[in-house]
Amino acid sequence: MKPLLLVHGAWHNGAAFDLLVAELADRGVEAHTVELPSVGEETAELGDLYADAAVVRAAAEALGPSVAVLGHSYGGLVMTQALAGLPSVSHLVYLAAFMLDEGESLFEACGSMDPPWWIRLGDGSHLGAATPEEIFYNTCSPEVAARAAETLRTQHTQAFLDPLTVVAWRDTPSTYIICDEDHAIPLFAQEAMAQRATSVVHLASDHSPFLGQPSALAEAIVAALR
Repeated sequence: MKPLLLVHGAWHNGAAFDLLVAELADRGVEAHTVELPSVGEETAELGDLYADAAVVRAAAEALGPSVAVLGHSYGGLVMTQALAGLPSVSHLVYLAAFMLDEGESLFEACGSMDPPWWIRLGDGSHLGAATPEEIFYNTCSPEVAARAAETLRTQHTQAFLDPLTVVAWRDTPSTYIICDEDHAIPLFAQEAMAQRATSVVHLASDHSPFLGQPSALAEAIVAALR
């Protein structure tokens, strides 16, 4: 089966997908991860949406002539920007992700106001995430949620303000995986964005099925890629 590139969401890193990578390997899918430059230490100089997109495009190109790409949450915005006009990409999978159109930004998709769980740090150029156990991991076990929360880093605010200038999903088949118990992106918002996808799948999961339901998520991904 074609290789799969996994693009993590805001505050997270590639290691968040470790359980999913193992489940996909058991099903014959070779999965790869990236590290987005908009995520890092609070004191670091972090990248914007376009820096993230450059990393993802380079990673996709390196994987050869037929690659699928999954974007989780903010990662969906990144792959939308990164992969437009790249014929080697055969399928896009939006996992509880921002599937936006040209000219739209994540901040605008949130109603141009900070959700109550965003924490502005310092001069406001960096963001933290409050109560991640409740927002990201609400159907995970307390132990899994606590461990995941400890790995979260700082997110560059600018990446949420940058608008899309190109749109990959217009020319590439796509699947939207809706997470029905998500507390980060409301169900109605996922359903609205999913109307842009070629096909739609539902999981009875929180925002992070790669932690709480990696086997079910792997099955959904394999089915989408087939």
